[in-house]
Order: sequence, then structure tokens, then C-alpha cells
Amino acid sequence: MSRLTRDPGGPRAPHSPHAAGHEVTAVSADGARLHVEVSGPQGAPAVVLAHGWTCSTLFWAAQIRELAADHRVIVYDQRGHGRSAAPLDPDGYSTRALADDLEAVLAATLAPGEQAVLGGHSMGGMTIMAAGDRPRFREHAAAVLLCSTGSSSLVDESRVVPLRAGRLRTRITRSVLGSRAPLGPVTPLAKRVLRYGTMGPGAAPDRVEACARIVHACPRAVRHGWSHVLATLQLDVEVAALRVPTAVVAGLADRLTPVVHARRLAEALPECVGLTELAGVGHMTPVEVPEAVNGRIRDLVTAYVTAQSAQKGSVRQQSAQQKPVQQESVQMKEGA
Repeated sequence: MSRLTRDPGGPRAPHSPHAAGHEVTAVSADGARLHVEVSGPQGAPAVVLAHGWTCSTLFWAAQIRELAADHRVIVYDQRGHGRSAAPLDPDGYSTRALADDLEAVLAATLAPGEQAVLGGHSMGGMTIMAAGDRPRFREHAAAVLLCSTGSSSLVDESRVVPLRAGRLRTRITRSVLGSRAPLGPVTPLAKRVLRYGTMGPGAAPDRVEACARIVHACPRAVRHGWSHVLATLQLDVEVAALRVPTAVVAGLADRLTPVVHARRLAEALPECVGLTELAGVGHMTPVEVPEAVNGRIRDLVTAYVTAQSAQKGSVRQQSAQQKPVQQESVQMKEGA
């Protein structure tokens, strides 16, 4: 396992000692090999983060930098993204495959029975929804954070194309998102287009730059392959089966997955523990407002990992203290 000191290409790259970590390879059900990075102190509360479409582990730079000081932060490249191999056939592009991959990452990085907070952005949130009824997910998920994501009707409700809702907008949106055209170099025009489609109007220039470099690095065949999965996404049934405490975060200026998706999720989730709507923020919430996302992750860890671990420890301690008394009672009865 090698040390990680990579720079994702921006002033907000993970550069503190806490960001350094080690690499793990997780092997999914179909043999796909996934690049995984683990940062932070051993034994610290675990956080597992799944990035979205066209992104990579670099998307979580701000979360790694801040949370890895006192959490074990686990991030991985979704298949075809970053340093994870692309699917070899069309069957590798599916929500089932995404769920398989998440289970493989959990198995490779968490001890049996270890609880963690799982966070997903966009397609990463869909990954969590797809895995919600899986045995390994139920074993390890203490709580969930869903950022800027939805469970269905993504193309129909997207507002990336500035037209009135209807068949024409849906058809054009499907063509734009599913385009095979190369994105090319990161130019000023490319950054303006990306800001319009995926970020809020007040997004800091360095954060726009970082997102553009990450998105433009995604292979166009992979971008196209996953666009079909997103266009036909139907995970409403899976949302109803996601029976863990789940918080939802969304930007009110999100054109790609408008806030209606977050509100629908909050209503449908069996154990929603809050919906946070962020004014002026677009689709790239973990990059645009890392302090808000990091704070929500910390809240979930405190409430559902740290507190429950302390409660279990207290029960074990009480049980240990009671055992000698019970044994003494048996001995007294036998000696009577």
C-alpha cells in the first residue's frame, strides 16, 4: 500500500498531514477492481463517501482535509472514474453494479459489524439508495447523507436546458447529458458552461476550476455509459427500503437535480433526519459549501456512530460489573 500525497489541481487540494492515507483495491461482484483511499487515524469513526457522475476521489478533497483529522475517511473511484477500471460490457453500467461496488468497498475497509456514516453525492447518493436493502449495507450503515441527488425523473426535471418543461426540453437534455463529444481542455468558456450547469452563481472561481478539471478528466465513453443509467433511473422503491437515519442536503440553485428531488426524498425516506436547503448553491454541494456538508457529516457521526458506540460500551461495562455479583449469588446459594 502506498502513501498518498496527490494534488487534485487547486489551492483547496488535501495538503495537510491528515490528508495522507493509504490505498486499497476492492474487488466487486463481477471482478471489477476499484481504487479506494483511506485517510485519518486508525480506530477513528469511519465515513465512507461515494462521488457522483464524471467525478473521482478528488471531488472529496475538502472533506478529506477537514474530517480526516479525527475521522477515518474512505473514498473510492466509481467504476470507470478516476483510477477504477471502466466496465468491459454494457451490463457493468447499472445501479446493481453501483450497489455491488459499494458493498465491496465496505467489505475491504470496515471490520465486521463496524458502523460508519455513508455519504453520497449525485450518482453516489443513487449508489447508496440502490444498496439500501443489501445485507452488507445494513451491517455497516449507521446513518446516511444524500447530497444533491434524486431517485427518478432526472432528465424530465433537469433545468440545465433553459426551456419550459416538456417533451422538447427532455429530448434536448437527454442529448446533452448523453453526448459522446469530448469535453476538451479546461478553458474559460468551459468553466462558464460548467458553472452554469452544475454550480451556483456565487461559486468561488477556484472551486469552479477544481470541478472543471475533475469533470473533464472523466473518459467520454464512461460519461456516455453512465448517462443512460441516469436517464432511466428508477429507485423510488429502493428509497422506501432505506431504513437508516438519513439526512438530505440540496442547493436551491441546482439545475441538474433541482431541489424538488431532495424534497421528494425527504418525504419518502422512512427515517429522514432533516432536509438542508442551501440558498445560492448549485449541484456540487460538497465542493461549493464544504463547511455545510462537513458539519452535517459530523452531526451524523456524533449522533449515530460515536453516541451508539459509547452506549454499547456502557452496556458492556454494566454487564461486566454485574457478572461477579451474579456469580457470587450462585455461590452463596450453592453453599447454603
